[in-house]
Amino acid sequence: MSYKLRVEALQAWYGQHQVLKGISMPIRANTITAVIGPSGCGKSTFIRCLNRMHEVVPGTRVAGRVWLDGRNIYNGINAVEVRRRVGMVFQTPNIFPAMSIFQNVVAGLYLNGIRGRRQLQERAENCLQQAGLWEEVRDRLHDTAAGLSSGQLQRLCIARALAVEPEILLMDEPCSALDPIASIRIEELMRELKASYTIILVTHNMQQAARVSDYTAYLCDGELVEYESTPEVFIRPKDSRTENYITGRGADTRPL
Repeated sequence: MSYKLRVEALQAWYGQHQVLKGISMPIRANTITAVIGPSGCGKSTFIRCLNRMHEVVPGTRVAGRVWLDGRNIYNGINAVEVRRRVGMVFQTPNIFPAMSIFQNVVAGLYLNGIRGRRQLQERAENCLQQAGLWEEVRDRLHDTAAGLSSGQLQRLCIARALAVEPEILLMDEPCSALDPIASIRIEELMRELKASYTIILVTHNMQQAARVSDYTAYLCDGELVEYESTPEVFIRPKDSRTENYITGRGADTRPL
């Protein structure tokens, strides 16, 4: 199986405070990799470093290398190109409430200079179908997106991320604000999408990580403690800290 990303000695800081402490791991193509660990361990910072979102925050710093198809995203690749190829879905759906469903989906395309009405319509329909939302909104594409449910809004954000044709999809706790039924729909969607995309999922939900991911990385205190196939991590963890965290018996949860 080929690797889509390779992370080497990745470190990250907020001011003088070091959040990530030399993380190295390969990410396999067309898989779902779950990133788990206690609050404050650096999970969200880690995935924000994978599409250069971390550097958007003033006072931050990154060291190390992130190889995307053999190219270091921190050396010689424009950040805009990186973020197009590595899309992101946030914990809270970040829609444009005053814009229509259609406008929300194609916003990234419009900003990138794509104006052809037919092309925009075709891309919007395709991405809404990929996100499992087309049948629910096809008759109200020009209604405001604010009228959608929380689960629909999150799938709308996924459709918008897919519209710019990324290769990797980062998902930062996409189900944390959703009810169980909406969460299951997002999980089903992730399984469908991995045929075409490489997905990296941050989650606090151990059951979700076990259900949907192929590989699991356990972070603690900014360090990568364990990274194996999900069955190995959940059934035969090699590190006692991993086992304690998964079973709830008391991991090292010192905040950063």
